[in-house]
Amino acid sequence: MGANTSQVSDLSNNHNLKALVGPESISENDPFWNQLISFTFISPTSSGESKLLEEAVIPLAKTLIENNPRSGNFSALVRIFLGRTKELKISTECQDQLFIWQAHNALLMIRCLLKVFTREMSEEELHQQFSYQERAAVSCAETSNEDLLEELLSNLIHLIVEVPLLDITYSILFEAVTTLLVLLSYQLFHKDILHDGIIFQHLMKGRCLCLTSRLVKTLLYNFIRQEKCPPPATHIFEPKAEGGLLYGLASGVASGLWSVFTLGGAGSKAENDQEHNPLPLSNQSLLLLLVLANLPDGPDWPNPYRQSITCFRNTQDTSSPPAEHPHTFQINFNSLYTALCEQQRSDQATLLLYTLLHQNTNVRTYILSRTDMDNLVLPILDILYHVEERNSHHVYMALIILLILTEDDAFNRSIHEVVLKNISWYTERSLTEISLGSLLILVVIRTIQFNMTRTRDKYLHTNCLAALANMSAQFRCLHQYAAQRIISLFALLSKKHNKVLEQATQSLRGRQGDSTALPDYAQDLSVIEEVIRMMLEIINSCLCNSLHHNPNLVYALLYKRELFEQFRMHPSFQDIMQNLDTVIGFFSQRLEQAGSDLSVERVQEVIMKGVQALPKDRLKVTWNQ
Repeated sequence: MGANTSQVSDLSNNHNLKALVGPESISENDPFWNQLISFTFISPTSSGESKLLEEAVIPLAKTLIENNPRSGNFSALVRIFLGRTKELKISTECQDQLFIWQAHNALLMIRCLLKVFTREMSEEELHQQFSYQERAAVSCAETSNEDLLEELLSNLIHLIVEVPLLDITYSILFEAVTTLLVLLSYQLFHKDILHDGIIFQHLMKGRCLCLTSRLVKTLLYNFIRQEKCPPPATHIFEPKAEGGLLYGLASGVASGLWSVFTLGGAGSKAENDQEHNPLPLSNQSLLLLLVLANLPDGPDWPNPYRQSITCFRNTQDTSSPPAEHPHTFQINFNSLYTALCEQQRSDQATLLLYTLLHQNTNVRTYILSRTDMDNLVLPILDILYHVEERNSHHVYMALIILLILTEDDAFNRSIHEVVLKNISWYTERSLTEISLGSLLILVVIRTIQFNMTRTRDKYLHTNCLAALANMSAQFRCLHQYAAQRIISLFALLSKKHNKVLEQATQSLRGRQGDSTALPDYAQDLSVIEEVIRMMLEIINSCLCNSLHHNPNLVYALLYKRELFEQFRMHPSFQDIMQNLDTVIGFFSQRLEQAGSDLSVERVQEVIMKGVQALPKDRLKVTWNQ
């Protein structure tokens, strides 16, 4: 590279790059390094071009791997970068854009090389690449005991936590976060957990440990701020009389970075891609945060990053932190909540929400205390509603989040008090007005029905039904359509039960005297009956605890009462059917007394009066809430 505009096709013939990866040592004081990192690179604007860049770097990196033991040029490049990081904060305050730009270029080169290194060699071999030095420098006492890999890790973290996020620092902060992700990617190439990995040890116990809470806080704030990549005009050098060349260089690299960040893989579809990935630093910061939080505990110490994630507190919390939380910090929970609500389209943001709800009691308590829970729940329901378009991990996380939320009785009550209007993304039926609770029921039931016809995942079934079961005692004023869908789901299960039962019977008759193995209809039947029982328990829980609040469910129950006849004497359902029989019998009698050919309005009127008249002691609580 150097003081010229470079393209992917130029890399293999670039004079400066050939010298870097060649066998000859280059002194750190040589003007070569200043030329090397003063380049303009036209960054790729499509996935194809990105692949070409990686392919172009691979032979250069492999040549460097071969020659680095003699030249020590890789460690020299790292030291050139480290020398500049020590003054980055001052450079930012002084608006020294040239210095920041060169430091960014050095880090970009290091990151590209490391990406190849991590695929081509073990951690031990990578560590060795950092130890090779310029032959003339081997005797220097000041560098003989230095662990350059740990120095790089420490400096990257210092850079992230100390350099303020501005237009002129956006790119180098992005590279610092991405380089840490590249170094942590070793786990991808190993089945076993790398407890003894060199990078793992440095992050968990080395000089990086004291920066744990600051790093976690900074990464969280990067996610919260959702800063877009600044357009080229805001972070290029101003043209100066004595330095026209610098303006051209910086303008080119700024434009290139803007292209790769916002176009990220679609070539001519610039606007669409910008919508998909306009927040590269925010996204990378979140990924790094999740990787750090999910690193395993050490043999005799806990993961400090997970500790920090699980114990941070609200800025409004004035109490003293517990002594057992050494990595705690405070952050604005309102800003965090807003970012979480806005970013659930990405599975990494959903994973962060799950992690915080599951592991940080401060965050969970705060979220459950919000009076605008619809801002969070609606994006989660949107994920489940569009299950066909989401990956299974995203769907599972969204479902587990609902499961955690529905464990709270106050949440289950409050969602029926939030009234929504015109839910545009729900297309099965026009919903001009519906409670958040009824919408949640509709979406979960739709997910169950999708699962029954497509994926047939018992785990998904169980968790959907568990969320409904958690809510059932608090069902209030169910929307007519939600009540219908509850009974329709039961009808679908009943039909499936009868079909499997018929198949089992026919198979048994057709195979009399045949010793070959029968299809496992018994297991299929057992699974369906388990799901049917859960549905009956959900209906029964609602009737026992909030019958007078749910006349629409009683109406739907009466309208399809013949569905329940076959299960009345079934040994698996007799106990749970008693209350349904009581309710159906009681309201059927009142409707008969009201006369024949009743209108819908008249039936609803009879039910409304009946729910007030039915003695509560006639319903037996058969399911422990």
